[in-house]
Amino acid sequence: METVELNRLRWQCRRGLLENDLLLDRFLTRHGDSLAGDRLRAFRALLGFSDNDLWDVMSGRAECRDPSLSEVVALLRAC
Repeated sequence: METVELNRLRWQCRRGLLENDLLLDRFLTRHGDSLAGDRLRAFRALLGFSDNDLWDVMSGRAECRDPSLSEVVALLRAC
């Protein structure tokens, strides 16, 4: 992934909940360079979630009902 696109994603990861900010930043640090194709689409879809819904999915308090997002959700939870 190009640096410009990665920086745009980092900006989109700035959320209202600090917990989301921290986890999303850690995820991009670990996996940002390898985000492409389906993984990138899934990550962008997750960024469209509300802050509370996103935190619930990332923390494991709720399951994501969309199977196309499950791989990225698993990577986020591992961070």
